Amino acid sequence: MTGCAWIWMYIGAFLMLAELLLPGFVIFFFGLSAATVALIRFALGDSFSLMWQLAAFSFFAILYLALLRRLMKRLFAGDTETSPLDFGQEAVGRIGRVVEAIEPPKTGRVMIGDAEWTAASATPIEAGADVRVVAQENLTMRVERI
Repeated sequence: MTGCAWIWMYIGAFLMLAELLLPGFVIFFFGLSAATVALIRFALGDSFSLMWQLAAFSFFAILYLALLRRLMKRLFAGDTETSPLDFGQEAVGRIGRVVEAIEPPKTGRVMIGDAEWTAASATPIEAGADVRVVAQENLTMRVERI
């Protein structure tokens, strides 16, 4: 009876397609294992009992995960490049204009380029004053009057 083999093939195809929706590159190897069991079932027929099918599925899933996952992940992930720029401090040194007064310890708002940022200062700075960014702490600019 080859109906059981087709069920394994459908399960394998479903799991391999499910990998497109879920990140991690793990489910694919369970699908590959199910497809392998289907091929064995086609070859051996009814002599390949359900108990042996489940054992083979487990064996091949572990084998494929252990041997192929790292290779396939490297193949599909591609190369990565690192930037020499420190994006955490890219605004330091830029000039801006205060749009909402900064009154320590409260923050205000500054316009730097075409973006408005939260800003803090050690001294009060009124709206309209020009400032220089001296530090960047996450999304808050530490500024001083120029």
